[in-house]
Amino acid sequence: MMPETTRVFKATEDHVKIIGRTHYYKDVLWLALSGGGVEFLFYGKKAEITLKGDAIALTGNNLARIGISVNGKRVIDDQMDQPLKSYTVFESDTEQEITVTVIKLSEAAMSTVGIREIAVDAAAGIKPAPPKLHTIEFIGDSITCGYGVDDEHELHAFSTATEDVTKTYAYLTARQLQADYSMVSYSGYGIITGYTENDQKLTTHLLPDYYEKVGKSEGGFDDTLLPQEVPWDFSKLVPDLIVINLGTNDDSYTKEDAGKQAEYAQEYVEFLKMVRRNNPHAPILCTLGIMGGRLYLYVEQAVSVYSWETGDSNITAMKFDEQLPADGYAIDFHPSEATHRKAANQLTAQIRELLNW
Repeated sequence: MMPETTRVFKATEDHVKIIGRTHYYKDVLWLALSGGGVEFLFYGKKAEITLKGDAIALTGNNLARIGISVNGKRVIDDQMDQPLKSYTVFESDTEQEITVTVIKLSEAAMSTVGIREIAVDAAAGIKPAPPKLHTIEFIGDSITCGYGVDDEHELHAFSTATEDVTKTYAYLTARQLQADYSMVSYSGYGIITGYTENDQKLTTHLLPDYYEKVGKSEGGFDDTLLPQEVPWDFSKLVPDLIVINLGTNDDSYTKEDAGKQAEYAQEYVEFLKMVRRNNPHAPILCTLGIMGGRLYLYVEQAVSVYSWETGDSNITAMKFDEQLPADGYAIDFHPSEATHRKAANQLTAQIRELLNW
């Protein structure tokens, strides 16, 4: 039971700092994409957070995974397997300065989760955590989602239970640079095709098709609204840098075929135009290579063609070091925690050099 001095809040911008792309619908703040969430501060004795599930919560399959941290330490790590769940995230006999962070650890495609309310025993209520120095948008695939990072057995099968975006190169880079972030990432997605094993394009898994949406998921907000039906309002989150890491899945189709590789480069140019149209001022950094860099030359080609066609020179490219067997693998030979840390260090150094952060 919460004490009589309890105050209850909705997860709106006047009470919490919004992290990443979210959507407020029917009095609930819905999270779809990896890393989406909220952060807030209070001075008090207790905090309780109530989350709302989507229809996927009742299926037992690829449930949304949530992490809740108090003063930087994770206190709740759970999957949303009920319509509603309440967590006491902090409780003390004495009033304390507390920062609470709620993050969706698993990716958008399978399931969503909502923050229904935040209850605190705190006289002054809650307030948004302060913004960080910078904001970075990461656009990527399974690597950015942290696919399998909590299961370092390369032959095991995928599950949202083993995804943790806070262990990825993207999240770690943002943290090292004291940056807020937004992840727009989907496992198996690419520029011209999703991951394929039959040499046929998988055109249902193209990131450009969903870049201008709140998200894309099997799970609906309040089971009535799919995130792919909601246009994203780019004024809500204006990044100081955009990092793109797409091509690993395209490579499953293009392989060594020069014509297919050229098509990838051509469509990459078109995607860069879409990104720029929605983000007029942010530098763009195009990356590839953690799981193999065969298409990296075509990333560089896309960057130079885009610059030549548009006159926009606020764009550059970087090749990641390829993962090493000695650092281990996660599920389906995805990057291990050690690989993500190395990639974060490489990307952080590159951004510092580029932008003097």
